[in-house]
Amino acid sequence: MSLDVPADLLARAEAGPVDDADFVAVVRDSLPYAWEVISSVATSVDASGFADNEIPPPSETERGQLLRALASDAIRGGLERHFGVKLAFQNCHRVAAFTPSAVDGDRYRAFISPRGQLLNQSPELRDC
Repeated sequence: MSLDVPADLLARAEAGPVDDADFVAVVRDSLPYAWEVISSVATSVDASGFADNEIPPPSETERGQLLRALASDAIRGGLERHFGVKLAFQNCHRVAAFTPSAVDGDRYRAFISPRGQLLNQSPELRDC
C-alpha cells in the first residue's frame, strides 16, 4: 500500500468525492521523500519555466516513493494541481517541473522525448 489513508478520509471517499487538499495531505504524509523532492523542484522553477532534480534517492525505499507518486495518475495530477506545474519523470529519480507556459516548449519536448530518455541513461540506473 502506498498511501496511509486516515479512516475518516477513507469513509468520506467511500461516500463521494474528496477535495484535493485532503488528498494531497495524505500524499505528503505517506510519501515524505517524494513530497520533498517534488516540492523542491516545483518551488525552484526558474525564469525559463523549468527545474529538475538529478540526485538519486538514498535508498530503494525513497526510490519507491518517487515511483509510486509519479506512476499514479491521481497522485501525479494532485501534485501538479497543488504546485501549479507539469511534472516530467526519467530514470526512476529525475523529476522535472515545468510551468504551464513552458509545456510543449523546446526544453519540455526534449526532456520527454525518447532521445532525452536515452541520453539520460547510465549503467547504475539500469536496475531501477
